Amino acid sequence: MESISAFDIIKLGIGPSSSHTMGPWKAANQFLQLLKDQNQITELVEIYTYLFGSLAKTGKGHGSDIAIIMGLSNENFQIIDTDQIEDKINTIKTQAFIKINNQLSIPFIAEQHLIFEFTKSLDFHPNGIRFVAILQDGQRIEKEYFSIGGGFVVTQDQQLDSHLKITTQYPCHTAKEILENCNKLNLTISELVMLNEKAWRSEEDTKKHALYIWEEIKKCIFRGINKSGILPGGLQVRRRAFDINKRLLNGQKFNDVDQWIETIKSGPQDFSTVNKWVSVFALAVNEENASFGRIITAPTNGASGVIPAVLMYAYCFTPHFGEDEIIKFLITAGEIGTLYKKGATISAALGGCQAEIGLSSSMAAAGLTEALGGRKEQVLQAAEIAMEHHLGMTCDPVGGLVQIPCIERNSMGAIKAITASNIALESDASVAIIDLDDVIKTMWETALDMNHKYKETSEAGLAVIAVNVIEC
Repeated sequence: MESISAFDIIKLGIGPSSSHTMGPWKAANQFLQLLKDQNQITELVEIYTYLFGSLAKTGKGHGSDIAIIMGLSNENFQIIDTDQIEDKINTIKTQAFIKINNQLSIPFIAEQHLIFEFTKSLDFHPNGIRFVAILQDGQRIEKEYFSIGGGFVVTQDQQLDSHLKITTQYPCHTAKEILENCNKLNLTISELVMLNEKAWRSEEDTKKHALYIWEEIKKCIFRGINKSGILPGGLQVRRRAFDINKRLLNGQKFNDVDQWIETIKSGPQDFSTVNKWVSVFALAVNEENASFGRIITAPTNGASGVIPAVLMYAYCFTPHFGEDEIIKFLITAGEIGTLYKKGATISAALGGCQAEIGLSSSMAAAGLTEALGGRKEQVLQAAEIAMEHHLGMTCDPVGGLVQIPCIERNSMGAIKAITASNIALESDASVAIIDLDDVIKTMWETALDMNHKYKETSEAGLAVIAVNVIEC
């Protein structure tokens, strides 16, 4: 089995969905690269895109159409100015063509060239995309891609991105293997992960990248607490992080994120206040995510607020939490995420919200426990506890938007992660009846048993009830 870097699970992304926005965007980029590699890009006349399954049913709400258009325009979601996306889309729709590269533009009318196949699915995965390129000689070039969660894109032969085809020195595909390697080498979990990350980058670069992720987390939260108003999409969901932050800090204003954090640290630290701050951190991230903002995908966009909220909680409210602890937190959390990707799924379209919020809570619980000095057995127990209490959670986004109940679920997932860590740190993990491998297996079996309506289709649950209420 191929190894996966912790930073393929925790990475820079763009909202509102890793599987429905980042994945289609990336797939469009890859299809253009395929045409370039085959020396066919200059012969291009038109491109048709077909979205299947969950991508069709909730694609509009998740911005899949926008992602496809941006991807076919050769934009990169990691560096694009997110404030310019709306203008770029409007220009393309008004001019009715897409600039494929600096030399070539082709006709593009969204209603004709971007087709939502609401009643069809591809067998391999619910998030299917088919691109059809028409060349000057009439030849058709077709390619299917599947967005399998967390921004990962594969073709049906499951050939993952080339940078993932790596086997680490001490492979850890299960929690049992993590424990065995830690015991054999007399290492903590974060030390083992750091050793294995050398398959991708040096130890120094791994530390730098973890701190870069932390800086992006801080920026994202700070952007979120400084924006008010209504989120896009038509549900009239109001941003709340701005107002709660304002009340907690009595309306104070700050020039930068570090000054804001220091003010939080020096303020009240009673249980109620800390609890509210955890919610502010999570809400801020996911309100940014819902607005096509730049966030940290961890492991998905719908769950992108959990790990930032728990990490910011630890930084603000636990003693002696500095750069070393931040690094331990992130690489441990990322490693736990790889176990779920290899043993179950990180896709809500396959596993429901247990595969997103449940997984991010499990990752955050493990990261926090490691950073706070927990033993390796306690780290894995914290991850197990957090997922155990998310099993069976459905994905039923109202209107296909990553807003209701997604934004609040991140706050709840963060609180559960902190609670799971606290329980594990005060427990003897050797007497635990259920271990992490057991809960990962159970999560996958639950995903297989779950009715497809509850897997990111907006055809059941809160999605249906809320629409009926809104219409009334």
